[in-house]
Amino acid sequence: MANQKMSGAYGTREWAEHTDNVILGCAHHCKYCYACTMAVMYGRVTAANWTNEVPRQGKTVKLFSSRAMIPSTHDITPQNISVVLPRILELLRAGNTLLIVSKPHLECVKELCARLSQYKDKVLFRFTVGSPDSDVLKFWEPNAPSCEERLEALKYAFGEGYQTSLSIEPMLDTLENIKVLISRAIPFITDAIWVGKPNALIPRLKINGAYDPDTAARVQQFEAWYSDDNIRAMYQEFKDNGKIKWKESIKRVVGIKIPTEKGLDM
Repeated sequence: MANQKMSGAYGTREWAEHTDNVILGCAHHCKYCYACTMAVMYGRVTAANWTNEVPRQGKTVKLFSSRAMIPSTHDITPQNISVVLPRILELLRAGNTLLIVSKPHLECVKELCARLSQYKDKVLFRFTVGSPDSDVLKFWEPNAPSCEERLEALKYAFGEGYQTSLSIEPMLDTLENIKVLISRAIPFITDAIWVGKPNALIPRLKINGAYDPDTAARVQQFEAWYSDDNIRAMYQEFKDNGKIKWKESIKRVVGIKIPTEKGLDM
């Protein structure tokens, strides 16, 4: 059924049916950013000005039918938290349950934890870390926090009594180093660690103006690291760990059926 049209079974839809965003652009400047790719393709920005964070005005507040993810096309940064935090509070006051996703700045997480304390049962944090090596993260995500800061943010939110989870998508390192990252993070996870391969990497890098020889060489490394055999071996190692969840890119390799919006399997 591989040629059946995918519907709701990949990307952000694996985490939440609804998303909310209040910024166009992102200061983190991640080379592989799918949101930058889409914005460039639709003529909303150029790759060169994607890092200019522009607030979106006049967005209405909705009561969603299920958990909503915020943000999905930008991040929460020191430059924009004065815009994003009030939006999060508006959504919570309206009765929503939220998945807050970020490559976290510790100062932002501290402010979020302080301001959202009365809504702890309505908030799940999901922090993105693709490698335990901050130099690797710096190459792919030039303006995002180090691994150490992101894990400190995870520990802080966990210590404050919030629901916590991790996204290791895209993986940016060897599978052995991904396992190191999992071992460092899992004591501070109340929900799950989601693992996924880089998706549509070369087209995105080209559209985002980030496909240079050094980057191309690293993409070739990924092809070897994340071969089907290696992915299957990793899946076997963690398949019985209830805190490890697999994104669509891995489910397809290991043969896990993927539900569609109509409840069918692909």
